[in-house]
Amino acid sequence: MMIDRNVYKPHQQLWDSCYGVIFGDENGKKFNNVAGMRQWNRTLLAENRQDLIRNTKTITDINLNKLIKKNLNRFSKLVPYQPKADLSLIFTPITGIGFGGCNAEQFALELNNPEIDIAYTLNKGLPHELNHLVYEKFRNADPGRESALSQTIDEGFACYFTYVFFDKQITQHEAVENMTQKDWEWFVTHEKEIFTKVKDFFPDSSGNNPLLRNDKIKLFPDAPKTLNYWLGFRIVSKYVEKHGKDSWKDLYTLPAKEVLIKSGYEDYIKKL
Repeated sequence: MMIDRNVYKPHQQLWDSCYGVIFGDENGKKFNNVAGMRQWNRTLLAENRQDLIRNTKTITDINLNKLIKKNLNRFSKLVPYQPKADLSLIFTPITGIGFGGCNAEQFALELNNPEIDIAYTLNKGLPHELNHLVYEKFRNADPGRESALSQTIDEGFACYFTYVFFDKQITQHEAVENMTQKDWEWFVTHEKEIFTKVKDFFPDSSGNNPLLRNDKIKLFPDAPKTLNYWLGFRIVSKYVEKHGKDSWKDLYTLPAKEVLIKSGYEDYIKKL
């Protein structure tokens, strides 16, 4: 009963509609019902005791409430819209989201995800996610919201906002997936080729295309990071170069296709 009351029910939308869906029918059974949740939690403490202790201490040391308030205060000074979301700090039977979610009501930080540096993610990644939460409402009003271009602008905008949030005191490459300078140089070297090869996938709404899933499809097998995060950042950067330093705020209400057109990015690529 404690698992039902304290773990499953308070986060039921997250378990059912997010994890229970993205991990498919077979694995979804570990998330989207009381029986699956009970079975997994019976072994959770025994198998993950040290991770639970270590990650709980990390969260406590950070003082999460203070950090979130600090970020929200800074956010409110920059953005005329405020995020509304529930953030769940969770262990999961299968990891995959990392820090993010399926929508504002299904938003989580996976404490047992081996690819997540919890302290760094919360200190440097929170502005990125806050921007997603605000932009989601406007993106949903875009007729092209399901397209790969929309996803690309969404991620690129969140990266660019992070760059602005920290007063551009972090590098552009750190703002985009915490890249290294070497990673960034690879993308710059291949910029024209990347745009030329992926632009035909902009209208695709399947989610299964090289722009979004280069890790699987490997159109660019040597790409050190995600194609659409970097490309989105570049498009947003060109928009701001053309329309002024505060023009990034325009993006909340502009359709993704319009952002691309008004950025002049394609003309820039043709001149490379």
